[in-house]
Amino acid sequence: MSTSRTISIGDPLARVDGVAKVTGSAQYAAEFRIAGVTHASLVLSTVPSGRIASIDRNGADHLPGVIAVITPENAIRLAGPERRLTILQDDQVFYQNQPVAVVVAETLEQAQFAASCVTVRYESAPAKLDFKAGFASAHPSKHNDEPGDQSWGDVEAGLARASAKVDQIYTTPIQHHNPMEPHATIARWDGEKLTLHDATQHISGVKEKLAGIFGISKEDVSVDCPFTGGAFGCKGQVWSHVVIAALAAKQVGRPVKLVMERPQMFGPIGARPRTHQRVTLGVDSEGKLTAIRHEVHTNTSLIEDYLESAAFPTRVMYACPNISTTSRVVNLNLGTPTYMRAPGIATGTYAIEVAMDEMACALNMDPLQFRLLNYAEFDPHSGKPFTEKNLRECYKQGAERFGWSRRNPKPGSMREGRQLIGLGMATETYPGKNLPASALVSVQPNGRVLVASGTQEIGTGSYTIMTEIAASVLGIAPSLVDARLGDTSLPEAPISAGSMSTASVGPAVQAAAEQVRGKLRELAGINMTPGGDSFSELVRKNGGRPIEATAKTEPQIKSIDVPCHSFGAIFAEVAVDEDFGTTRVRRIVAVYDVGRIVNRRTANSQFIGGIVWGISLALHEVTDIDWRYGRITNPDLASYLVPVNADIPSIDAAALDIPDYKLDSVGARGIGEIGITGTGAAVANAIFHATGKRVRDLPITPDKLVSV
Repeated sequence: MSTSRTISIGDPLARVDGVAKVTGSAQYAAEFRIAGVTHASLVLSTVPSGRIASIDRNGADHLPGVIAVITPENAIRLAGPERRLTILQDDQVFYQNQPVAVVVAETLEQAQFAASCVTVRYESAPAKLDFKAGFASAHPSKHNDEPGDQSWGDVEAGLARASAKVDQIYTTPIQHHNPMEPHATIARWDGEKLTLHDATQHISGVKEKLAGIFGISKEDVSVDCPFTGGAFGCKGQVWSHVVIAALAAKQVGRPVKLVMERPQMFGPIGARPRTHQRVTLGVDSEGKLTAIRHEVHTNTSLIEDYLESAAFPTRVMYACPNISTTSRVVNLNLGTPTYMRAPGIATGTYAIEVAMDEMACALNMDPLQFRLLNYAEFDPHSGKPFTEKNLRECYKQGAERFGWSRRNPKPGSMREGRQLIGLGMATETYPGKNLPASALVSVQPNGRVLVASGTQEIGTGSYTIMTEIAASVLGIAPSLVDARLGDTSLPEAPISAGSMSTASVGPAVQAAAEQVRGKLRELAGINMTPGGDSFSELVRKNGGRPIEATAKTEPQIKSIDVPCHSFGAIFAEVAVDEDFGTTRVRRIVAVYDVGRIVNRRTANSQFIGGIVWGISLALHEVTDIDWRYGRITNPDLASYLVPVNADIPSIDAAALDIPDYKLDSVGARGIGEIGITGTGAAVANAIFHATGKRVRDLPITPDKLVSV
């Protein structure tokens, strides 16, 4: 859509940062030109457990260009080191690929070669690497403010009176993020003031964390990140390399650039953890759920408890009087896991939605009919109404667009030659939430409008959304708007995660723009209309000063008091080769209830991106680990499989576009993650329908279909 005419919220405005990205003028963290910058290369551990006995530099510190070899023996001491970060403050080793030293040199090649010359000798200790053996010592944890365990009713009684049951175990593997942009940080000091260019999802979080670790005021830390080249959760926290870059810069007295190599991203910066999920369903003679029990085990590290909240979707998706969800974490000598697109919910919906498919099959009932029979009009736990829920319409539209009625219910009954055809579906969900956020809108003396917020552009379209909302409120063409973000000097905004950036920052931009519109009307003496005073004339009336307003908005509801969730229905068609078990996803149709759509173009991109990752969850992704030593054996994009264009079918994604003004004034709920949440299950269910073979251990690879 053209940026030269006025727009309304929802219009498919093209990405305002698109030209900068495709022409290469958009600057990412490692691309800033800093005078006197040096380069750093990490040395990573080769054992999963123990301590550093000695470090032999092997002359690395005397090689050409080398400025320093920094180890736990000579690293400066930090004011507030955290146990969860391994930042060269002690000799303990907790996982393979843990940073144990860093080399700083004039060039990247000099730093990398010197790092390869450093030899570390370890005193190894027995490593905890047996996931299932750890179940006996597994313990509860929690996901942010969400309880790890939550139950209501009497599950045992509900199962006892059930006329049919499903009781199965579903597993998902460890999976690693592989954004196009690797983690990267440039750090420089000016006295006690620290400036960082960092690839992050949360500039304010980096600012606060680094201030605490180095014992300086937050006002003395500046973080700049105008673009992040993919994040998906792994750039949501401060990892060790960020601190090490700042430590090295302070120690050598020069700016330091540290860019993680692709293999180095497997270990020190988190991953989606492994899950072992036991799901038990009971239904009465009519097919209505009498009980659900969902027991989750997931791995975490020895230095921090991280919970993959896979039981969460079971608490909100279906009407059932008796539900028990429990989560237990198993401490292993692996790096601390972290958020990965729809953390917990992507893996949890896989388990509960395949279990629902299994129950429908056992009842000889259509899977969609079974879900409608157990539809939750209200939140199953509290009994309170959702802020908005229009899932029935998602089911209806999705089934019609997909052609669900042509499905022969008998598994293995549909084929095209040697190809077995399967149709599967699943329900999708993700919580709707937001956090306090601030934004500035300012009419500049040159007549252009600045909209600014300390949020992040992680590829989801924040520049465009901010521009679209401001232009819509002011009734001007988006070509007159300049958007700024990614700078901690701007009004503070929350982390770009949890599908809440638009629902958080959008209302702040809207409120600031409305205030500016009011000021403009006062100066004009009339309502702003096309052909009235120009912005430049109004600025002159204001004494040549910018006409601006800063607004801070707070969440309108607390999710613990008012249930707020997005929902969707997804349908998948697969073709499975009868002889070789190779699976091709041929079609995906999905319909979402996600509140108001602020930009149809970027929204569609987000839906498609989530669906693609859901296909990858089902068929491709697994981090292979040698469980004897905790070593990752496929830490690169040659052997860590992700989908390519040939793997992705026709994707038809749509949204109902029904505003949810109970959540926020814009009416939008987040959309970045819901697309992945049911896709894995829909594909798995379609494969079962095609083959009659139920694989409960992701990913579903040809060998599993041939051998079942």
